[in-house]
Amino acid sequence: HVQLVESGGGSVQAGGSLRLTCEASGHTFNNNCLGWFRQAPGKEREGIAAVYTGSATTLLHGAVKGRFAVSRDNTGRTMYLQMNNLKPEDTAMYYCAADSLSPTSEISCTLSKSFAIWGQGTQVTVAS
Repeated sequence: HVQLVESGGGSVQAGGSLRLTCEASGHTFNNNCLGWFRQAPGKEREGIAAVYTGSATTLLHGAVKGRFAVSRDNTGRTMYLQMNNLKPEDTAMYYCAADSLSPTSEISCTLSKSFAIWGQGTQVTVAS
């Protein structure tokens, strides 16, 4: 059974930092696209970061560039989202996702692609 589990969320003051972790069990994601998404109350879910596990190439949404960084470890089972200079508008439930259980191409790794496996989410709350 393949699972993704997010951790590291919490409540911080504006300007603070958090590091989210996404851990996979039951599968190793070699040559896959892993993504971070967030959804605030009353808003649509948005993709904010992605990493292609084969090359460690990363993508970031413009709203978080310069503040967030996405990375993966070498096992193919863990992805991180380092969030710095957090703002109240970053408050949301954060989810990690994987695009497939089969290898996919790096060129297909985008924030708008379809992701097949999702975690349960971790809440991030930023107070002003």
